Amino acid sequence: MKKKRFLVAGATGYLGQYIVKELKKQDYFVRVLIREEKQKELFSNVDEFFIAEVTKPETLNNIANNIDYIFSSIGITRQRDGLTYMDVDYQGNKNLLNEAIKSNVTKFEYISAIDGDKFKNLKIFEAKEKFVEELKNSSLKYSIIRPNGFFSDMKDFLDMAKSGKIYLFSHGQYKLNPIHGEDLARFCVKKLISNDNEEEQIGGPDILTQNEIAKLALKAWNKEIKIIHLPDFIRVLIIKLLRIFTSSKVYGPIEFFLTLLAKDNIASTYGDKRLEDFFLEEVRKTKN
Repeated sequence: MKKKRFLVAGATGYLGQYIVKELKKQDYFVRVLIREEKQKELFSNVDEFFIAEVTKPETLNNIANNIDYIFSSIGITRQRDGLTYMDVDYQGNKNLLNEAIKSNVTKFEYISAIDGDKFKNLKIFEAKEKFVEELKNSSLKYSIIRPNGFFSDMKDFLDMAKSGKIYLFSHGQYKLNPIHGEDLARFCVKKLISNDNEEEQIGGPDILTQNEIAKLALKAWNKEIKIIHLPDFIRVLIIKLLRIFTSSKVYGPIEFFLTLLAKDNIASTYGDKRLEDFFLEEVRKTKN
């Protein structure tokens, strides 16, 4: 039986690295898109590398040749090269989709974020969800995954807790269920190789309030529980000031984070990794 062949774009990111590990664990052929030769060092078990930039379509020529499935978590994170969300999250992924269509790829999976389709007014989602529509209207089968926050995003709580106190906006009772990258990768691969078009919001096994996450972070550092609740107008003011005085690449992720802090973000539960264990492990690594 022919081994399924995958292309992973966004492989150097938090989720992308877990995706590569999960695919190799299941003994699939994996081609990884990287921007620079030195990024090969991030991987120990990859079948092929393809060096290109998604914003330069001429560099992507034939990237999807002999590929069955494409996974993409391509998006602006900390790049400093003057590109916009539309350049990367939309057009970059569209360039990749064009190659997928040209090579008759079976299915294309794209990672947005929870409630992305409901918050297209946010800069970070405007581009992501524009690509989602492009993908859904293409000739390919698709999988669109909107994860809740990653465990890695929750390290902001842990960083604050180290000082002995955590600041939250409003009452801290809004709920979320963040997910570990390893659990999410397993879910993404399962959905990618299914025969159906998929569109799902997914989170981890534990639904927690912001107050409960703060307590877990403080306990991980062995600190007394000290949570300070700030008036919500401060959060709104920060978003407005950032929009006025910074570029979209600076305020985009913060606007997204602060907007989602002011509501429940509960997705379908999945996986077995617990945030409490993650916090304890992160503190242990810091102390060693």
